[in-house]
Amino acid sequence: MGTVAATERIAAGFRRFADVETLHRSPLYMRLARTVSDDPDMLAFLAALPPAKWQPQLLFSAVQLLQGPLATQNEFIDAFHTRADDIATVMLSHTTQTNIPARCATLLPALAALPQPLALVEAGASAGLCLYPDRYSYDYDGHRVAPLRDGGVPPFRCSASPGTPLPDTPVEVVWRAGLDLHPLDVHDPDDVAWLDALVWPGEEHLRSQLHAAIALARAEPVTLQTGDLGTDLPPLLAEAPADATLVMFHSAVFPYVPDAVRAAFVDVVRSSRAVWIANEAPPRVPGLDRATVAAHPDELFLLCQDGQPLARTDPHASWISWL
Repeated sequence: MGTVAATERIAAGFRRFADVETLHRSPLYMRLARTVSDDPDMLAFLAALPPAKWQPQLLFSAVQLLQGPLATQNEFIDAFHTRADDIATVMLSHTTQTNIPARCATLLPALAALPQPLALVEAGASAGLCLYPDRYSYDYDGHRVAPLRDGGVPPFRCSASPGTPLPDTPVEVVWRAGLDLHPLDVHDPDDVAWLDALVWPGEEHLRSQLHAAIALARAEPVTLQTGDLGTDLPPLLAEAPADATLVMFHSAVFPYVPDAVRAAFVDVVRSSRAVWIANEAPPRVPGLDRATVAAHPDELFLLCQDGQPLARTDPHASWISWL
């Protein structure tokens, strides 16, 4: 790809991030994305990196890792002009591995409807913080679901549409494991710092939830295996207890998975006994027909079970709208 074509593609990606993904969520990231999309030097900087590193969140999180949480546009601009080499080093050595444990609030209605107990496998697990749906508490506009044992994490507040099948009791999880190309270790200060840097300005409430969930994961470690979703999943699925409902789930993972790996992953899941729960942008959910994809805004997520849409969800888990 030529330099001009690359910069045009990068600029378009940052404009979309500003106009769609950050809208009503992070005013600062919206301004920063628009700044990058109009700045030739910043576009040239990104074009010199591999295409997989052109993600707006990766750039902004790299700066936050180096500078701390961003509060103003000028902080970002100053960092770019004074620490471009350091920023590039972070971007080349890291991947976007946002771990929002509050997404369990949008997964819970689907998980609770399955025969209990559950054996959970998460694809693209990052630090595995979404593998504890039974240890968190939830508040759906006053409808509260408490864990059997309190994990010490503040309640996840999530607005639910009428008709959403909210459970009255927590799910029961008897086994849990995750698979990731580069799992993050909650005991590693550098990995925790990266998780912290991935929190968006304007969503600081997620940071307190993140650190409480990290404390839970440190106290109750989960199995996180290093592996590829397309080739290393079958042995992990085979370890799950046979007397539990096996659930293979993922949330906001498929944008970072190549098409061939995604196809291999789907083949493995469909040929297994696992219930497949996907929480992704509609174009990223394999098997959805064009009409279904077109009917749902791609700035939102679709919660799907075995390829069938159940609900629209907020990517950062503040609401769920049952279909």
